[in-house]
Amino acid sequence: MTISGPAVDNLRSALRGQVLCPGDPGYDTTRRIFNAMIDRQPAVIARCAGAADVVAAVQFARAEALEVSVRGGGHNVSGKAVGEGLMIDLSPMKGVRVDPRRRLAWAEAGCTLFDLDRDTQRFGLATPLGVVSATGIAGLTLGGGIGWLGGKHGLACDNVLSVDLVTADGELLTVSADEHPDLFWAVRGGGGNLGVVTSFEYRLHEVGPVIGGGVVWPVAQARSVLRFYDEFARACPDGLSANVRFGIAADGAPVVGIGVAWIGPLDEGERRLKPLRSFGTPLADLVQPTSYVDKQRAGDSIYPPGRRHYWKAGFIRRLGPDGIDVLIDFFARRPSPYAIIALQQMHGAAARVSPAATAFAHRHDQWECMMLGQWERPEDDERCIAWTRELYARMEPHLERAVYVNSLDHDEPERVPIAYGSNYDRLAAIKARYDPGNFFRANQNVAKGA
Repeated sequence: MTISGPAVDNLRSALRGQVLCPGDPGYDTTRRIFNAMIDRQPAVIARCAGAADVVAAVQFARAEALEVSVRGGGHNVSGKAVGEGLMIDLSPMKGVRVDPRRRLAWAEAGCTLFDLDRDTQRFGLATPLGVVSATGIAGLTLGGGIGWLGGKHGLACDNVLSVDLVTADGELLTVSADEHPDLFWAVRGGGGNLGVVTSFEYRLHEVGPVIGGGVVWPVAQARSVLRFYDEFARACPDGLSANVRFGIAADGAPVVGIGVAWIGPLDEGERRLKPLRSFGTPLADLVQPTSYVDKQRAGDSIYPPGRRHYWKAGFIRRLGPDGIDVLIDFFARRPSPYAIIALQQMHGAAARVSPAATAFAHRHDQWECMMLGQWERPEDDERCIAWTRELYARMEPHLERAVYVNSLDHDEPERVPIAYGSNYDRLAAIKARYDPGNFFRANQNVAKGA
């Protein structure tokens, strides 16, 4: 796809930020994202410096009949942030403002979790976000936002008080419970279907030092560890979240670990974690007090940039023996040492919100069962993707008919209605109202109409 030189010049004159075309310095760096399998070349990239730039970029795309993709942190596995038309790059927009007295934060959509966590923690405050600090706040929040604070304070989207959003018509709206309430409902979980969010207003909570880390066992103990975890995690109070991960130790040995985050008085956390720390014969007990920022960064090394990814996921409410056997069997024959099987807990405050309160419908005490193919060489694509698909097929009978939209890969459009469940028709109707031409379709797309 090509665009005329005069049209590009007009876009450059309209933006404070950069405009990049193939061959320009910085173009290849900007189009690269978390998943190295994504190698698309946009005709033009608008590196926006503010909301006015986003408005101009949307208007330009409409005038030139270009498909639009939107990049925030670029961490989503599906790669929909990069298309072949106009890529609206929000990553330069990293402003954060914190009001510690009212416990509010305003953050631009190019921020990562680390950017926002760092600034709010300077005041002993935080808002629920995810679990990998390089993730962009925008995609995470718009899809729901499951993370370590969810048990105590809900999902990321539950803590959004307002957003600034550029519509398909190029209009900048402030969206809240009082202004455009239907759109406010939809952006909290509805993904990138409704427009380009340029900034978020979040509710903050007091978060001091936490207890983080985890306990690691040889994979030979995985069956007993998962049986223990099923009981332990389902009994977690709101302040304690516990996740499971199959992976490899520093020496390459296969292991299974339970990672934790306790948000509350440290002495109470030590008591709550005693059953975990005394279970089985662990290889390592890494549980210790830490800062919340360091807890959020602790898992970053597991997902370094430059690797290839293919994911499957679904929600599961109980770890039965048959499902446990599938997980153990498939981890034993993983095609890459970097392949991961994980269980991310969602419970407490996040589960008590009404399914109809936001577009994120799946409000239950449950885990997200994540089957994450991760490898380095293109020649391994076929077998690593096949392993992930086969694992999902074997686990599907044990999963709910539900999925977290942020974990959908590029080839799962039939699962998008499942991601929204009972809220799908309402979300689709709002999408049709604000974007009747499906201008924003480079996403986990919600079909027009109810």
